[in-house]
Amino acid sequence: MLPDATVLRLEACEVDDTTAQITLRVQSTQTSAPCPLCATPARRIHSDYGRTLADLPWAQYRVCLQLRVRKWLCRNRRCRRRIFTERLPTIAAPWARRTLRLAQRLLALGVALGGKAGVRLGHAWEVAISRNTLLRLLRRQPEPAAPTPRVLGVDDWALRKGHTYGTILVDLERRQPIALLPDRTAAPVAQWLRAHPGVEVIARDRARAYAEGAKQGAPQATQVADRFHLLQNLREALEAVWTAHAPALNAVNAQQRAQPVPLADGTLAVPVPPPPTPPQAAQQAVQRAAVRQARYDAVWRLHRQGYPLIAMAAQVGRSPRTIERYLQMPTWPAPPHRRHYGRSVLNPSKAVLLARWHAGCRTAIQLFRELQAQGYPGSYRRGAAYASRLRQAQGRPPRRQGRRQTLPVVAEPTSQPLTPRRATWLVLRREAHRTEAETQQLTQLRTQSTAVAEDHGPGARLCRSGAPAAARAARSVAHTRDRQYAGRPAPLRDGAA
Repeated sequence: MLPDATVLRLEACEVDDTTAQITLRVQSTQTSAPCPLCATPARRIHSDYGRTLADLPWAQYRVCLQLRVRKWLCRNRRCRRRIFTERLPTIAAPWARRTLRLAQRLLALGVALGGKAGVRLGHAWEVAISRNTLLRLLRRQPEPAAPTPRVLGVDDWALRKGHTYGTILVDLERRQPIALLPDRTAAPVAQWLRAHPGVEVIARDRARAYAEGAKQGAPQATQVADRFHLLQNLREALEAVWTAHAPALNAVNAQQRAQPVPLADGTLAVPVPPPPTPPQAAQQAVQRAAVRQARYDAVWRLHRQGYPLIAMAAQVGRSPRTIERYLQMPTWPAPPHRRHYGRSVLNPSKAVLLARWHAGCRTAIQLFRELQAQGYPGSYRRGAAYASRLRQAQGRPPRRQGRRQTLPVVAEPTSQPLTPRRATWLVLRREAHRTEAETQQLTQLRTQSTAVAEDHGPGARLCRSGAPAAARAARSVAHTRDRQYAGRPAPLRDGAA
């Protein structure tokens, strides 16, 4: 149980079952101690004092060492330190409150799990520790020595997105980050490169600051645009292209909605109509807001004329509780703005809802209660709107139960509607990773117009080939990104890219 039995002698052992702690009273047995300044061995004892050290736990018991450490007299007359405390390098560091083996265990815990996760595991091991202590132990460790990279990656990183940025340097051959710089200007990059000569290739984004820093710190290095930024620039350019060709995307979506959906048993199902597009939804929201605003104004006009609550409810056609809520609002609130088109909380539950719909359950409130019991977090209104779209797909009147009639089977389309961003990712995706429905969508896009087919080509060639011509095409298409930086970027060599 002792950290080092060769220099410690156990004098007493106390076990406290109430606090689940074992206290070991130990004494140092060194016959001499070297001076920490002049390293002269001392043999004269001046005095002693006590140290309390936390040690590794034993089962469910915490272990505490009550250590008696002696002070020695240095016999070197020229040494500035006349009295010193003996060092125990195999037991604990100077001024430490825990043994060396416990500190090493906590350090390994912090390296593997970090702060909060390390604290949770430490408490399971009966080690009382805080996340700040684990992080402090990590910060005290010296930085690992890393060789100067031959291929260096330079990019910015956000400590707080939109406010505080820095620069990260990555060894692209070893695939390890090697340095974090305080900001994303040219001076820190140039200073680091001058302090670490030997960099041959610098892969960076198109920022002028990094171009100047690389030129000042390593003028002999080859500056290239890495694959990520090439694809990022190409993606932005392709999104602008697809936005300009929105009629082609709408035509493909219309063709897809007109085609039946094949099921697993070989039968065909009617596709579910898509939700309204953002412009349509905005127009409908404006219309609904205008109706509610007119009703709100009518309530206040009747209220100023002295109408009672029941009369206003009968006049407007709403319940008295609604009239009371209108009168409690001094102004009518603005309608909320919908930002995430196609990202509905109902998406994970659509398969269950369709199965219950085809089983004969076509009441929106009953479907909502069943989905809510299975963990659906959305509102009834969203489920009722989806049920209305299912009735529309089957050709039934809204909110009516059709009886004694054969209704067609409805199903969600196998692929999502095309938007400029989705069309861009379909183009950039490798052919082996595309599904059959996605390949069919791209084929339909090519047939829309010659311009669309030409815009599809560079992205596909860039994803399937690393040829310099593809890199040049990507950089020529992505010239619009350079406008956000002041000045012109440094020239990039096509062969290295």
